[in-house]
Amino acid sequence: MQDQFTSREVVALTGITPRQLQWWDERGILVPARQGHRRLYSLEDLTEVAVICELRGKGFSLQRVREVIRFLERELGKRLAETIRETSSHHLLTDGENLYLETSARQIVDILKNSRQPILAICLSDTVKHVRAVIRSGKKSSQSAAARRSSPKRRKKAS
Repeated sequence: MQDQFTSREVVALTGITPRQLQWWDERGILVPARQGHRRLYSLEDLTEVAVICELRGKGFSLQRVREVIRFLERELGKRLAETIRETSSHHLLTDGENLYLETSARQIVDILKNSRQPILAICLSDTVKHVRAVIRSGKKSSQSAAARRSSPKRRKKAS
């Protein structure tokens, strides 16, 4: 499996814009390796891009996304793609204030039962598996098609 990706490849695989990648780098949300002026993204970086896209799609601000990424690094002790294996099941849950990283259904149910407000859950394992499958297939992510469908269309005025 490929282990380094250019900005152009990341854009093709995820459907985000080159400007988003540049902005995330400038803000320290996702800082890729450099080779001269080129940004090179690892599998771990690409996985984090997919998680960031999912969080942004759920309405998370960039500040909150940064907090989530740092939280995951602290909880896991290493990067997401390094931790999650084919058989693992990691879920990120939040009630808007607290973040939880859970690996068992029982823990998730306990959080849901004891919560006094709605909980948003994201299956990180599925996101990582999806990224790996997209890389293996070499095709564009379905997220990119969804992003294109949801973006507003510009219409030309009839003269």
